[in-house]
Order: sequence, then structure tokens, then C-alpha cells
Amino acid sequence: LHGKAEQSSTLRYEANTAIDDNDFHCTHTETETNPWWRLDMMDLQIIQEVIITNRMDCCFEQINGAEIRIGNSLENNGNNNPIIPAGASYSYSCPDMVGRYVNVVIPQETRFLALCEVEVYGSLPGNSL
Repeated sequence: LHGKAEQSSTLRYEANTAIDDNDFHCTHTETETNPWWRLDMMDLQIIQEVIITNRMDCCFEQINGAEIRIGNSLENNGNNNPIIPAGASYSYSCPDMVGRYVNVVIPQETRFLALCEVEVYGSLPGNSL
């Protein structure tokens, strides 16, 4: 699924870098409290899976503690939407979660958030995958 990406701040690469089908460059926020990245899919979607590609060059641990939230609210920059549970890898199964926004946030931490690629798989309500 595609849409428009935003993030809490930008250190180097813009938020859309995480949805450009190229994991060579990564989005990067400033070091801040509760850094977040958000995909606005522009319409309600039924989300089945979210796959995150982490940095490969350094700082792998910076994504530790990240949460993925899916829903329709922009309250608290979308970070109050329901959370999906973390999987054993960076592939998160979220069967039939419905929402317009997919947020990645590191809550209650002061550090940066870097994402090389975020893939969201799902469909419009009423359509099959």
C-alpha cells in the first residue's frame, strides 16, 4: 500500500524515503522524545502485515522498543491508535486491523528513529487480497 509519509522531525532523509522501494537510504529523525513516523494511506484499509527494514550500516538497536500503531485518529500524532504486537522479526502480522494511518513510534524514549523501508500489505474494505 502507498500513501504520504510524515515524521516527527528530519535529520537527513525525508519520511517518504521509507516507502520508495529502496532500502539503501533510511529516514532519520532528530534525537528527540517519542520520535515517530506515519504513513497516511489516504483511505481506510484492512491491514494484514507491516514489514520494517532496519538500518544495515550501524545503530541496529535504535529500533528496539518501537511500536506499530494502526487506526484512524491523528490524536497525539496518531500515536494513540491501537498497537500491534511485536513479532519475532521485523515482520508484524496484524490480521484485519482497520485504519487509515500506520505509525511507528518509540514511546517514552529520547533517541532517533531510522527506518529504511516500511511495507504495508492490506486491502480496501470489501476487497479481497
